[in-house]
Amino acid sequence: MNNTPYGSASRSATGHRNEVKEEGRFYLVGAGIASLAAAAFLIRDADIRGCNITILEALDKPGGSLDGSGSAEAGYVVRGGRMLEGHYQCTYDLFASIPTLDGRQSVTQEIFDWNETMRTSSKARLFRDGKREDAPAYGLAEAHLLTLGRLSFEPERLLGDSRISDHFDASFFATNFWLMWCTTFAFQPWHSAAEFRRYLLRFAHMVSGFNQLHGIMRTVYNQYDSMIRPLRQWLNERGVNFQANTRVVDLVCDESAEQNRVTGIVCEHADRRSQIAVGALDHVIVTLGSMTAGSTLGGMDRPAATNAGDASGAWALWKNLAAGRPGFGHPSVFADHIDESKWLSFTTTLHDPTLFRLIRNLTGNVPGEGGLITFAQSNWLASIVLPHQPHFIGQPEGVEVFWGYGLFVDRPGNFVNKPMSECTGREIMSEILGHLRIEAESAQILEHANCIPCHMPYITSQFLRRHASDRPQVVPDGWANLAFTGQFCELPNDVVFTVEYSVRSAQTAVYTLLGIDRDAPPVYKGQHDLRVIYSAFSTLRER
Repeated sequence: MNNTPYGSASRSATGHRNEVKEEGRFYLVGAGIASLAAAAFLIRDADIRGCNITILEALDKPGGSLDGSGSAEAGYVVRGGRMLEGHYQCTYDLFASIPTLDGRQSVTQEIFDWNETMRTSSKARLFRDGKREDAPAYGLAEAHLLTLGRLSFEPERLLGDSRISDHFDASFFATNFWLMWCTTFAFQPWHSAAEFRRYLLRFAHMVSGFNQLHGIMRTVYNQYDSMIRPLRQWLNERGVNFQANTRVVDLVCDESAEQNRVTGIVCEHADRRSQIAVGALDHVIVTLGSMTAGSTLGGMDRPAATNAGDASGAWALWKNLAAGRPGFGHPSVFADHIDESKWLSFTTTLHDPTLFRLIRNLTGNVPGEGGLITFAQSNWLASIVLPHQPHFIGQPEGVEVFWGYGLFVDRPGNFVNKPMSECTGREIMSEILGHLRIEAESAQILEHANCIPCHMPYITSQFLRRHASDRPQVVPDGWANLAFTGQFCELPNDVVFTVEYSVRSAQTAVYTLLGIDRDAPPVYKGQHDLRVIYSAFSTLRER
């Protein structure tokens, strides 16, 4: 018989977990993919009843940055699309348990089956002078390769808060490699060298086919329809409570005992403030920050307004929580530099087949096959992607949708003498048609197009240069019932600005908070495979 204190503690911990399972309440702040995933892991892996989980969301529907909305008449909108690839272990683990909307298979199986059918293989990754460049050369000099190698092997801590541009001269940022890299992942020269290094390692296995986008995976429809809607349906069926239009402004905390605890959640709903009591068996999981906060939409004849506000309150909440608590990170590092984190996307709804037909002829790719097309000479560094159609569930036949974005929104265009941030949808379309050298049909295309610009001030805030302590741990030291998820908590080795990062943070939060004896699937580390390293560097050496 084991009478040791350890044995007693173990039995006590087991009893506490059982109490939490039966009586504990879970409050998830934000209804983005991180919170939805956390709710699913609580149900699937911790046997928590859905009715004991409440998701608090400031907006009127879940999904966060994985959004998709609109109609053929009003115009469709997707603020952005996250790249998927075959080694998103946590994402595919989660969605292997989530049926598609029609219940025929899991979402994971649908994604893999779809990408067997529609493999990305770009014949026009770069576009210059109205002509496609099939498998463009990377154009790296020996000095660039040496610096890439050094960054790959140098410990991250030695990079501190340095910029990418602190390690390369100006010639690197004129190479095809950088043009393809920065537009695929949305990096800027002033972004964090540490984040750039993580991407080099995380996606080393994709370098050999990078100039044709080999290995990039897509969902059948936009990610809201293909991922968020099935996950929301699964959670609804299990009784999860969704409380929309509820803005969390602060947490009430007891920091007087050995273990700190959240004891209340301060909310605003319909201009009324209230407080949710958090009991001894309850837990709170907060999604920190928001890359799509402050987003504004324009129209065919009006630009998207410039806005640094945040109706969701995500940044204000993090700043409130972090005040006087260094372990909760430093939100100002990410939130207060919008000139370094902003860019503009646009979604165009077409009621005429002319543009898609012309782009198919120009690129040699059918929609859904080619991936991102970057206009290398664009002052805006603009790119477009033509997804497989329909891109939205219920999208009518004869209607086509494509998406694009620009990284340098304050520069005048090549064909429209205005900064992208000041352009209407019509002017943005005119600029894109100019780069495609489409002139004869431009009036017809514009007559049947509805281009909706979207200005996003914080969209790459997670890439801003930072120190190791600027992002908090998923479960901060000394806290018994609080965890952080999303793009602004710290997960060593994995890369931000991905669905995988948010899902991994959710899985880590649930397993750590509840003491579940398992770990999230490990991050794929192709950089430890000599064949991957040899292939990557052999490819990059090609001029």
